[in-house]
Amino acid sequence: MVSLLQAYADRPDPRSVAVVGNQPLAPDAERAKAIDSCDLVIRVNGFVCDEPGAPPTVGARTHVVVFNRALRATKWVFADYRSKLYLMVEPGRLHWEPEDIPGWWPADLGFVPVSNCEVTLPLSEAMGLPSREEAAWATTGTMAAWIARSSFPDADLVLSGFSFVDDPNQTSWQHAAGDSCIVGPEHRIALEGRLLQSWLDAGSARLLR
Repeated sequence: MVSLLQAYADRPDPRSVAVVGNQPLAPDAERAKAIDSCDLVIRVNGFVCDEPGAPPTVGARTHVVVFNRALRATKWVFADYRSKLYLMVEPGRLHWEPEDIPGWWPADLGFVPVSNCEVTLPLSEAMGLPSREEAAWATTGTMAAWIARSSFPDADLVLSGFSFVDDPNQTSWQHAAGDSCIVGPEHRIALEGRLLQSWLDAGSARLLR
């Protein structure tokens, strides 16, 4: 997977990687510039991007889309899709999730399944989640952040749109695209927030609020 990420990045040895979650954020030109200036920009599920004439908020560039089968696709998800890498996380395959390709997926677009052995389980171990025994695993956003951190450990990791870092006890959340949902019972976002905060405290990542 690292070689694929390198192929879609602006350079094969990205010095900066942005992972953008779906928390609604106020306009901020500096944040948008910092995200768009990264060598590799990863966005998650039903993400949004800045549009011409709109206040800059989360940038406009996307190299990689990390998604799951419950994706609520926005108009940005498949825009210019031939130039993006699509990584599908499927932690539910450890328990009950079927392997069917989602019926709404474009027939001419391929995607790469993310390995549970290489990504999901090491991440769960780092958080203290018994994902082999229980139907519990990280959100897609944290999985995207873990992919970025483990693939390019020496790169400057820029995070944005992760509400659970500041609000680990929320039971529902609003998305930047305007929809909302409960925090799935399979997630333990307090543990996810603790993991990301440990990266921030160690100086191995920075969070743009």
